[in-house]
This record gives sequence, C-alpha cells and structure tokens, in this order.
Amino acid sequence: MSSATTTAGAGDDDGDEVVHDFAPLLLVYKSGRLERPLAMPQVPPGRDAATGVVSKDVALSPHTFVRLYLPPAAAVAERERKLLPVVVYFHGGGFVIGSAGSAAYHRCLNDLAAACPAVAVSVDYRLAPEHPVPAAYEDSLAALKWALSSLSSSSSAAEADPWLAAHGDPARVFLAGDSAGANICHHLAMHRDIRDAGGLKGVVLIHPWFWGKDPIGGEPRSPSKQKEQQKGLWEFVCPGAVDGVDDPRMNPTAPGALGLENLACRKVMVCVAEGDVLRWRGKLYAEAAARAKKDVELFESHGVGHVFYLLEPAKEKAKELLDRIAAFVSTE
Repeated sequence: MSSATTTAGAGDDDGDEVVHDFAPLLLVYKSGRLERPLAMPQVPPGRDAATGVVSKDVALSPHTFVRLYLPPAAAVAERERKLLPVVVYFHGGGFVIGSAGSAAYHRCLNDLAAACPAVAVSVDYRLAPEHPVPAAYEDSLAALKWALSSLSSSSSAAEADPWLAAHGDPARVFLAGDSAGANICHHLAMHRDIRDAGGLKGVVLIHPWFWGKDPIGGEPRSPSKQKEQQKGLWEFVCPGAVDGVDDPRMNPTAPGALGLENLACRKVMVCVAEGDVLRWRGKLYAEAAARAKKDVELFESHGVGHVFYLLEPAKEKAKELLDRIAAFVSTE
C-alpha cells in the first residue's frame, strides 16, 4: 500500500494543523487538505495468472464503476448448461479510502471468484468526506440494481451485461463486503427495493463496521482513542447521522432499528477476527439474525486482526476464511 494525499486548495502548508485525526485512514487539515496514508494503489483489470480469472470494468456513471470477474469454471458450467452464483462485493475503508480497482481488493476478488466459483461484481462508490454518506449507499444500491437487472429475464440484450446474463444465476445472488463494505451489505439487504425484488440468497459480512453508544462484550468500558475513533469517524463521514453511532445504519440493533427479520435473504454469514475490536458487534449481529429466524453461520478467525486477509492473502488463516466463504456461497 502506498501513501497518497488529496489537496483541497493550492498553496496549502504541509505543516498545517490537523483538525481531524482518523489515522491511518484519513487526516484532515485546517486548510481543508486531506491525507490518506493507507490509500491503495490501483491496478487494471485483465487475466489473473494465478487463478485464470478474467476481469473487466464497466462504467455505471461518470463517477462510479464495477469490476466484473469471470472464473475459468464459467466455461465448464456453460457446456453443462449450468449457471454460477453471483457475489456482489463492497470494499471497506471507513467510507474514506478504497476502490474496486485497489490492488488488495483485485487480488481478493480474483481469489474469491475462483474459489466459489462465482461471477463476482466488485462495486466502486464515492468516498467521504468529498461525498458524505449516504453517497456510498446510493452508489452501491444503484450498482446492485444494475447487476440484478442484468440477471433478469426481462432485461433487453442491450441493457444486460453479457457475463452476468450468460453465466449468473438470478436465484443465487449474494452480497459480501468487509468493514464499511459489510455495513453497506446490511444496509442494502434491508432496503425496501431489494426486499421487494426478492433477488438475494444471502449476505456475507466480513469484520462488519458496526458500533453503538453503549459498550458490549469485551469493548472498553472507559473512553479510549479506539472507541472514540469509531464514533468520530462515523459522525464525520455521515454528518446527518441520527443519534450518532446509534443511527440504525451504524448500529443495526439500536432501539428503534428495523428488525433483522426484514433482511432480504435467508442465509447470513458473519465473519469476525479475534484481534478486532469490532468482533463483539459482529457477534451481536449474528445473534440478532438468529433470533430473526435466519440461517446464520458465525466464523471467527483466531490470532488475527481486522481485514487481515487483505494484507496477507497467502496466510493460512486467510485461506481458511476464503474456503469458508466459498462453501457458504456454493452450498444450497
């Protein structure tokens, strides 16, 4: 990963005062200059030598795109007149960094598409603070509707993406994402339009970014930088948040939040990591989904931290996580 800086105005002083410190994701200077220390390098689509997966970019608007992934298994499935599941993936990064074209996510989606096997759709969305939440939700919803329309038998040949139309199974559409991307998955699976469409088989929430005012589980009981950063970053990227971190978009189990029986799918997989402060929220979500009569799988990776698999994809724990997700997607 490389360092990157976005400058809001000419002549800004590099030594300017930091007014919002969300390191290592984002630093905001008094001048308006933004610095993203963990900004990820971009890579082009193409054929992946390691997996044989091919990918391409499709522009959805002047500011968003999706990257599609087609595994070698698609050719075999086509000869056998079979369709593959579809995984629509949303990257993480606290709503402030990341892209469907980021090297780490490109590697992840190549591996995921091959392992399932599945047709994968990696969604790019506008980032805060330039585009505050709900921009990320709006872009993600538009991308999901586009993918579902390509799978629909009522779509015209001109409207449908040929990879999705030829190889994707409209009865096996999964949402998946990590951290803020998992948050987006929940938001979309609860959206009325998606529930009415009836097009989701399941969701995979990987180290989901949820929080709340009252500590749970092993979360620190006293104020800490780690706890305050969760609250501060959310309220910064979503200035219209209702009741802070108890906004239902950040705390799905907050009082007054819509119950998880309203999820637009039956299957729910929640992945947590032992070394991640967010794991308690993930476990709470899994418990709430089980109470809502969903088919829930909770998987915990031991001895590792938040989104470890993106940083060390060759790690044995990363392969174990990938295999569990692939099994969840491929099992009827």
